Order: sequence, then C-alpha cells, then structure tokens
Amino acid sequence: MTVSAVSRDTEAYAAAFEEIAGKARARAEAPWVRKLRSDSFARFQEVGFPAPDDEAWKYTSVAPVTRTSWRIAPPEPRSHRFPTIPLDLSASLRLVFVNGRLSKELSSNVEALPEGVELASIGAVVRDHPDWLQPFLGRHASSEKSAFTAWNMAFFEDGAFVRIRRDATLREPVELVFIAESEPGAGPFVSHVRNLIVADPHSEATVVETYVGDGLSLTNAVTEVALETGASLHHYKVQRESLEAVHLQTIAATASPSSRYTSHNVALGSALARTDIGVVLDGAGAECELNGLFVGGGSQHLDTHTMIDHAKPHGSSRELYKGILDGRARGVFHGTILVRKDAQKTDAMQTNKNLLLSREALVNSTPALEIFADDVKCRHGSTIGQLDAAAMFYLQSRGIGEDDARAILTWAFADDVVRRIRIPQIRAGVEAALGLQLPGGEGV
Repeated sequence: MTVSAVSRDTEAYAAAFEEIAGKARARAEAPWVRKLRSDSFARFQEVGFPAPDDEAWKYTSVAPVTRTSWRIAPPEPRSHRFPTIPLDLSASLRLVFVNGRLSKELSSNVEALPEGVELASIGAVVRDHPDWLQPFLGRHASSEKSAFTAWNMAFFEDGAFVRIRRDATLREPVELVFIAESEPGAGPFVSHVRNLIVADPHSEATVVETYVGDGLSLTNAVTEVALETGASLHHYKVQRESLEAVHLQTIAATASPSSRYTSHNVALGSALARTDIGVVLDGAGAECELNGLFVGGGSQHLDTHTMIDHAKPHGSSRELYKGILDGRARGVFHGTILVRKDAQKTDAMQTNKNLLLSREALVNSTPALEIFADDVKCRHGSTIGQLDAAAMFYLQSRGIGEDDARAILTWAFADDVVRRIRIPQIRAGVEAALGLQLPGGEGV
C-alpha cells in the first residue's frame, strides 16, 4: 500500500485509511477505538499538514514529508540486521518493535514480569483488553492539536503499553526499542508508533525509548504518559535514526497531585527530526524536569518544542535544553511555560543554550512565558554563541592542539546535560555517540 501527498493535501490518504478501518472492523476492534480512529482521520483531513505560515512550524518545513510517497511498512518485519540493540540495558525488560510492530524474537525478559508491572504490545491490548486503554488512550495527546498526532491515531497498529501498579517500585528500567529497517528497492516507508505509559498512585519507574534505523523512513510516534497521585517516572528518549530519515514524535504527559515527571531527550540522528513535549501539571504540588540535548551536523534539521502547563498551585518545573550544531545544520528550540490563573505559588525555570561550531550553522531559540497568576517565581533565558576565544587561547597556550581544544570545550558544554542521565549504560552510549559527532570524531 502506497500513499502520497503534495502540499497540504491529505485526500490521498483516504484509501489507505479505509483499508486500516476495514482491518479494524474485521478484528472486531472496540467501537470506541474505531471512533477515535475515524474522528482523528477526519481531523487530519480538516487540518492538513502544517503550512509555511503556521506559527508552530515557521522554522521547520514539512516538505520532506509531503513530497514523498510513503509505503506502509510490510506486516512481517525481518529484524535480522540488528543483532545488537543500541544502548543495551542487559538486565532490563525490553520490547523491540521493527517498523512499528512488535518483534518477539528481539524482545527479552517479558515472560515473567516483576510484580506490579504490565508490559505488552498495545496492539494486543487493543484486541484483548481495550478497557485497560479507554481511560487514557487519546486523552493526553489530542488529535485536535496536531495533524501528525491525528494521523498517528488514525493509522497506528502497534506500540508499547506500560503500566506500573499502585505502590510498585520498578528497580530495572523498561526499555522500548524502535527499529526502522529499510528493504532495498522497496521505497520509503512510514511507521505510526503509539505508546501509553501509566503510573498508578505512588509508583516509581524508569522507561527508556530508543529509536534507531537505516535508510529512508518516516517515524510518526506518539507517547502518552499518565501519572497518578504521588507517582514518579523517569522517561528517556534517545533518537539515533538514519541521516536519511524523518522522525516526528509527540510526547504528552499529565501529572496528578504530588507526582513527578522527569524527561531526558537526546536527538542525534535523522535528516529532519522534531519532538513536541507537552506536560500538564494538573495537580497541586506536581513537578516536572525536562532535560534535552540535540547535536547535529551536515544538513540535519533538529527541532524541539516544549510546553509546560502549570494548571494547579504549588507546581514546580525545571527545564534545561542545549544544542550543538556544526556544518550547515539547523536547530530549533521553542519552549513555553504557561501559568494559569489558579496556579499560585508556581516555581518555574527554563534555560536554553546553543553552541554553533561553524559559520553556516543556525539555531532559532524562542523561550516564552505566559503568566496569568500573580504569586509565582518564573524565569527563563536563552543564549546562542560560539566557542569562547579566550578559553581556546588558554588551552592552546598549554600545548593542546586546536582540534583537541575545540573538542574539550564542546564536551564541557554538553556535559551539563549528559551527566544528568542516571542510567550508566545510556550515559555511556550517548557519550560514545557524541564522541563520533563532536569535533575530532569520525562521523556518525
């Protein structure tokens, strides 16, 4: 099945959706899921792909999406060319998805799950236990807000379902690996990945999403996160897809009273990558921390949009994002902190720093505060610059070569984010990848 679109035209996807809807009816998918699909596809057709005058996409063109004919990935993933999973957490619970579908062959440690955790393919849960999903699916990442989220809801087939039960503390991380595996001569393909993470009251867990792949592919992923009262979740995302790939993801989290959501987002791969992270602090005393690093070279375009919505009082948020760009790479950071009228005693801080290693690299940074309460502490800051000339001179005057001096200073710039990664294997994997991409490395 092949679909294509030009400009904002989404009509070309109608036949593909009818095939998806027909399969849903044939497997007796729950009526409420089918309605979500149909409503989302209608919204997708109504909104269309973002146009150049769309404020949220003014610095990022979606032409690589709209000008390409995308083939739905075949139903039987081959999964043979990735025997070693990147950022391997050998003791973790792992689900592996190839071209958007679960690979039981590559998944591990899921036969005998620890007490208090449910881990499964969301496609299987939609089929066998749709009632598990109804309170959450589509409730946090709304199809009303994004054409890509609507496209995902209409077309998704699989992804991960993770639930941490009340009072459970999961010592080992849950690892979700998504592999985009191209097939020579088959043309570009799209995978619509849908993930749902639910943390019940007073639970604690760590979930790691890793995206890798080869060839020309489009990953259109959505991850919804629901934190109940007193829950704590550390959520990692590492994106290292092919330098031919397009990667689009929406992460939408809702935090209940006294819960805490911590996000670590590292973007290293893809020709075009965008991640939208939205966190709603929907309970008194809810907290979130967003840490991010994007590193690009060549002609990569890496875009991150964040929104922290302080909806209730006594909330706290901390955000630190850094970008490093070389060659002709382009970076975008747009971060908004919204403090609603009733969210008194909010404490929020946002920082974005960017380092340009070449004269042709460019970053657009637009931090924003929208404050409607009068008893708050909110601050933000943004910097864009090059390596400090005085520091370069100091290192070179001590006998350090220019390339090594540049590498040292660039590593120091990135380290503030990397050292916040609490899982040693992930930190080491990110450091190894940075070693290839930063000055003095040997390429991706």
